[in-house]
Amino acid sequence: MTTFGEEDTAIERLSEPTLSDPIMIEGLPGVGFVGKLVVEQLSEEQDVTPVARIVSEHLAPQVTVDETGLGSLSSIEINHVRLDGQDLLLVCGDQQAQTGVGYYRITNAILDAAASFDVATIYALGGVPVQGIEGNRAVIGAVSAESLLEPLAAAGVEFREEEPAGGIVGVSGLLLGLGARREQSVACLMGETTTYPVDRAGARVILEVLESIASIDIGVETLGTQADELEALLRELEDVQEGVVEPDEEPGLRYIDLSNEKSFPLGEGYRPSVTP
Repeated sequence: MTTFGEEDTAIERLSEPTLSDPIMIEGLPGVGFVGKLVVEQLSEEQDVTPVARIVSEHLAPQVTVDETGLGSLSSIEINHVRLDGQDLLLVCGDQQAQTGVGYYRITNAILDAAASFDVATIYALGGVPVQGIEGNRAVIGAVSAESLLEPLAAAGVEFREEEPAGGIVGVSGLLLGLGARREQSVACLMGETTTYPVDRAGARVILEVLESIASIDIGVETLGTQADELEALLRELEDVQEGVVEPDEEPGLRYIDLSNEKSFPLGEGYRPSVTP
């Protein structure tokens, strides 16, 4: 295993896959869990191979324990899957950074990993909250270079002046901004979403765009299963919170507090105003 990166944020290379013009798709938790649903759906299509892992002091101080009792640090994983001849590197995890500096550290680590794998284009996924959605959902785009505009528009992505309002926050936004400074090809794809915690409709329209862009066939008909599993996980976390936190307990004494984004296990990206 090879490790490189910043002192407080490291990239661990777990394998050396043979790749041909790979694309990277980032889907960390955010509004409607749109990006996370897409990445999990892609992971279900074929067997995935872990190729890298990002560990950082800026992630939650949390260890996950598997079914055998083995514990491991919280991390952001990069997995490889080949779908219809296209190599995909999927950036997935259960949280984003806990600090502003951490967002920059982790985003730069993702960009470093993309460069080390000779990634052609990075697609950062998220949701844009829209009140009272009627009709078909749209996918709103933003890019790091003008050369990406035409092919994305041909795939149905809309580019709207000053949208999303307030800009793009979190890892998805920083991949775009820092990627442009590093002259890496990055496109942010944001599905219109409601305020519902898990929005499968917002994920579906992004999947359809990715099918067109990458010439792959994704089983969108099973997307509901991924959404159901994620909703069950959120309900379980809420049950844990209700069992741990007493109503009259002082906020500063809470261990798991769903009203405090920084203490929520999924990180600050859980309920931002705009896509992470």
